[in-house]
Amino acid sequence: MRANKPNPLELLKEYVEKISPLGPHTWEQFARLFICKRLKKNDYFIREGEVAHEIGFLTTGVIRAFHRNAEGTEYNKHFFVPHSFTGGYSSLVTQRPNLIHHQALTDCELYVAPYSRITELFDSHQDLERFARKQAEQYFVYKEKREIDIVLLNADMRYLQFQQEYPGLQQLIPQYHIASYLGITPTQLSRIRRKFSQS
Repeated sequence: MRANKPNPLELLKEYVEKISPLGPHTWEQFARLFICKRLKKNDYFIREGEVAHEIGFLTTGVIRAFHRNAEGTEYNKHFFVPHSFTGGYSSLVTQRPNLIHHQALTDCELYVAPYSRITELFDSHQDLERFARKQAEQYFVYKEKREIDIVLLNADMRYLQFQQEYPGLQQLIPQYHIASYLGITPTQLSRIRRKFSQS
């Protein structure tokens, strides 16, 4: 018998509950803001220079956040995997142009909502504001740790940490994207993978 596909909004609710539970009325108001959006592989959720208006909860697929310098070299900053929020957070908060591209590395399904409509609920739904604050705090802690790790950890340790943080991801996306995220060349990544596969 074929298993039923999980309800995406139930997945969103589970994610929210783990961070900071919402009351039934708040959940109803919050959930009704989300609609389904699909991205094909290589589509952009948001580009550098655009002003962000939507936040998305990724239910299937992989999205990368990356920066492209003046010479055209790309640097992967983060991978979004199910089940996580994606969006140009700084741009959402400041309403200034986004600084980082968000691009689908596979076909993706998201549930998106206007960020302004979510923030409108904060005054009357303090449990939602609490969730948003805790989510932002988690993102800040992750970002700080990532910045420290890229400086203090050697390439081998960064690779092992990547495997722990994103189990199974290296089977889904090209290796050069992983090398860019780790701050090494694809050749270096091949050597590291070979070394650990032989140990």
